[in-house]
Amino acid sequence: MIERLETQRLVLRRPRARDWPAFLGYAMSSRAQYTGGLQWNGHAWRTFAAEIGHWEIRGYGMFIVTERGDDAAIGLAGPWYPVGWPEREIGWMMFDAAHEGRGYAGEAAGAALAHAFGPLGWDTAVSYIHPENARSRALAERLGAAIDPEAIGPGQGPALVYRHPRPEARG
Repeated sequence: MIERLETQRLVLRRPRARDWPAFLGYAMSSRAQYTGGLQWNGHAWRTFAAEIGHWEIRGYGMFIVTERGDDAAIGLAGPWYPVGWPEREIGWMMFDAAHEGRGYAGEAAGAALAHAFGPLGWDTAVSYIHPENARSRALAERLGAAIDPEAIGPGQGPALVYRHPRPEARG
């Protein structure tokens, strides 16, 4: 099980209990509008516990994103495939607007895709994105993904299904 990935500017690591306050702040803010919506603390706690549990059950999961040299959680990115999801997903979210516009989400998502298609051995990956989430849609497209009109969303509200190309198809 690979629990840590590193990029030029980021460290992606397995979530820990100490990341809970950063996630709670995100989940209880308007920033969560496209990733399940504003949550009350009990729902946010169960959502975060599922992130940790996914690692225990599947042997992989979304990574906490940190800046190199600082272990503070600034986001989540990585592979996600809970029971009931139609397909394996690569997801991403930045907890605070201060970390947007720096390319961190793209850097983390790119590393997560390489991990999914490499060590995890996935043959396909999608990202479920709310139709109004313009920033995430643009990122998916920068990563080479395109809307798959035949794919089925997870049924957790409106979602476009962006299919990511395999690394060899990206060139």
